[in-house]
Amino acid sequence: MDLSRSFSDVVALVAGLVAVLAPFFWADAQAATQPLLVLGALLVVSALWSILGAGGASSWVTAAFGALLFVAPWAFGFDGDAASAWTAWITGAVTVLIGLLTAVQARGRTTVAA
Repeated sequence: MDLSRSFSDVVALVAGLVAVLAPFFWADAQAATQPLLVLGALLVVSALWSILGAGGASSWVTAAFGALLFVAPWAFGFDGDAASAWTAWITGAVTVLIGLLTAVQARGRTTVAA
């Protein structure tokens, strides 16, 4: 399975948008608002930067943002609010997986080409 860089950027963009919009629609915890907005916005900006051809963040950075999003419910204490916590866990896990898959595939292509 070969994931192209642009596909992973679109997935990161969608995950970031979900995280950004969650506090306004279904995530009620006050503690969740700031981490979901900030980390979601970072994902959106890095994905747009890459999609628009400005180089963008590497797949490792995307995976790191996803990991931060995944641990945010425990770090910021909103793991008791199901909607907020599950939003962070799902978007974070998807972003980590897609970022790592793309990074490993890019590394494999670089190694083979050398």
